[in-house]
Amino acid sequence: MLEEKKVVLPGDFLGTSEEFIPGEGVYDDGGNLYASLIGEVSIGPSRVISVHPRVETPPVIEDGDVVIGQVVDIKDNVVVVNIACVKGKERREVAAPSQGIIHISNVRSGYVTELRQEFGYLDVVKARVIDAKTLRLSTEAKDLGVIKAICMRCKSDLKRRGNILSCEKCKRVETRKLSEDYGKGIV
Repeated sequence: MLEEKKVVLPGDFLGTSEEFIPGEGVYDDGGNLYASLIGEVSIGPSRVISVHPRVETPPVIEDGDVVIGQVVDIKDNVVVVNIACVKGKERREVAAPSQGIIHISNVRSGYVTELRQEFGYLDVVKARVIDAKTLRLSTEAKDLGVIKAICMRCKSDLKRRGNILSCEKCKRVETRKLSEDYGKGIV
């Protein structure tokens, strides 16, 4: 007899179709029942055997998701961001290595003339996905923008002083499109 809560791998034999009715995560191959994913076995009412995922599946980025990423390139009209995770699904990294872009028109609600005054290389940003197919991102809302920045001169962490950032090590002052969560460690 197969025990409940046992962790199984895809292809593990679970029983026969004479003993159980296949449920979620189970497939029937000629009367033999096998696990189709990694998970825990459960046997429900009416002898339905199921395998519940033990590992979360990688999140798929969708319109409206808030993502966290790192600035890897700044061009004249776009900022390129390596997306690390989706807010609310931080336990798994994104399914495929993904790069999103923040167009100059999606940085803030006002007019932006120079992207290098809004973002710095290696800044950690929080942005909303406005087009999942092309991975276009926006930082227009107050809770979106740079959440961690480093000094362009000495690479130390920048501390927030009102709406500007200052480096305690080399005394450099920089500007960014700051999230209201800057420096709080809140994603």
